[in-house]
Amino acid sequence: MVSSPVRPTGTVPVSQQLIDTEAAVERSLKGLGGLQLPAGPLFGTDGIRGKAGDLLNAPLAMEIGYWAGQIMQAQGLTNGPIILGQDSRTSGHMLATALSAGLTSAGLDVWHIGLCPTPAVAYLAESCQALGGIMISASHNPPADNGIKFFGGDGTKLSSPVQATIEAALRGQATAIAAGSSWGQCYYRPELVNRYASFLHEPLLPGLDLAGMKVVLDMAWGSATRLAEQVFVEAGAEVIALHGAPDGDRINVDCGSTHLEPLKAAIQAHGADLGFAFDGDADRVMAVDAHGRVVDGDYILYLWGKRLQEQGRLPNDTLISTVMANLGFERAWEKLGGTLVRTQVGDQHVHSEMVRRGAKLGGEQSGHILCHHYSLTGDGILTALHLATLVQTLGGSLAALVDDSFQTYPQKLQNVIVVDRDRRLNWQDCAPVCQAVESAEQAMGDAGRVLVRPSGTEPVIRVMVEAADAGLVDRWTQHIVQAVTQHLVV
Repeated sequence: MVSSPVRPTGTVPVSQQLIDTEAAVERSLKGLGGLQLPAGPLFGTDGIRGKAGDLLNAPLAMEIGYWAGQIMQAQGLTNGPIILGQDSRTSGHMLATALSAGLTSAGLDVWHIGLCPTPAVAYLAESCQALGGIMISASHNPPADNGIKFFGGDGTKLSSPVQATIEAALRGQATAIAAGSSWGQCYYRPELVNRYASFLHEPLLPGLDLAGMKVVLDMAWGSATRLAEQVFVEAGAEVIALHGAPDGDRINVDCGSTHLEPLKAAIQAHGADLGFAFDGDADRVMAVDAHGRVVDGDYILYLWGKRLQEQGRLPNDTLISTVMANLGFERAWEKLGGTLVRTQVGDQHVHSEMVRRGAKLGGEQSGHILCHHYSLTGDGILTALHLATLVQTLGGSLAALVDDSFQTYPQKLQNVIVVDRDRRLNWQDCAPVCQAVESAEQAMGDAGRVLVRPSGTEPVIRVMVEAADAGLVDRWTQHIVQAVTQHLVV
C-alpha cells in the first residue's frame, strides 16, 4: 500500500534535536548575508555540486533547504513531505542536517531515508505522494566532493526553470513567506528503501530467475551497498561483492563505474558470467562480459532496445542518446530499422526528449539508462537487473550477445583541467581552439566526428574524437588538446 503524506506516529522528531528552528527562520529571512556564491550558475547539469565544506557548507545547505522548500511549496501539487537520501560520503550527514533545518523552517516535513541509491529518492517521491525529493551525492566524483540533486513529486528531476527560481532566491531576488509557528519535522524512515527494492523486482515477476548465473557486483563503497547484492541474491544469482560496505572516505576511489579494472579482474578470478559496476549513488552502471570486455551504455541501449523492438514495445523503433553515443552503435541501430536521436549530455536532456517524442528507452554512454516502461529516472540497479534477465532469457551469455551486436568506432575522450569557469564555458570564443576543431573535422569528413564540451560537474573541458581509423583519433585528439591547453589553461 502506498503511504499517504502524513506524519508517522510514535517517532521522535530528529529536527528538534538538531537546531533551533526559530533561529533558522530568522536567519533565512535575512538572506545569505556573508556567504559567497560563485559568479556563474550554481546549478549544473545535475544539481549543485562542489567541494564539501568549501562551496557546499552547512550555512549554504540550510539556505538551499529553506528556499527550495518555499519555492517547491508554491509550485507543488501536494502537501506531502520531502524525501531526503544520501550516499556514503562523510560530508553527507552534515549536509542532510543543514538541509533538513532549512526545509523544516520552511514548514515542510522531511522523511530522511538515509543511505540509498538516487533512484530510490525519485521513486519514493512519486509513490509516497511527496512534494519532492532531495539526494545528497556527487555521483561518480571523488570523496571530497558532494552535491544536491532535486526531484519533483512526479519522480523526475526538478525542471531548469524551478532550479533557476531557487537560485535567484539564494541570490536575494525573492521575498520569503514567514512560516509563523508552523514548523515541519524531520523523521528517520530507512524502512522505505525496502519498498524501492520490491519495486525493482515487480516488473520481472513471476518469471524472474537468475539461478545458475554468477555475477560480480562492484558497489564502489557507495549507495549500491544498501541493496544491490540483496536484489540479485533474491533473484537467484550467485553474487561476488566488491567494495560492498558504505565507506565515505573511499567512495569511487579506484573502483566503480569509472574504474573497471577491479571488476574485470574479479570476473576472471571467479569465472563469473558477467559483472556490473555502479557509481557512487547507483544511478548509472557499466557492465563487463566474461571476456573482460566493457559493455557501456551504448551496448546496453542496443541490446535492451533490440529486445523491446522484437516485443513491439519500442515506439517508432526510436532510442534517445546523447552527442557522446558511438557512431558504430548508431549505424548498427539504423541497420535494424531504428532511429537514434542525440541530445546534449545530461540525463535530464535525454528524459525531456523521450517525453517529447514518446520514446521509452534512452540514456548515455556512461551507463545512465532510462526506461520509461519502468521508471522516469536513471537507475543503475534496475538496468543491471533487466540486462541480467535479458542475458539469462537469451541463453545466458552476455559475451555472445556483444559478439552479435556491433563494433564501436575508435573513440578517445580526454579531459583538460580548466579552472577558470568563464574560459571553460565560453571556449568557443577562443579562435585557436575553434580552428583546431575545424581542421580535425575537415580532415576526417564523414569518417569521424569531434566533440568539445565543458563538463557540467567538474572543472574540465572534455575533448572527444571518434573515427573509423584509430590513427586519426589519436592525431586529432592530441592536436585539439594541445590547443585547449595552450590557450585556455591559465
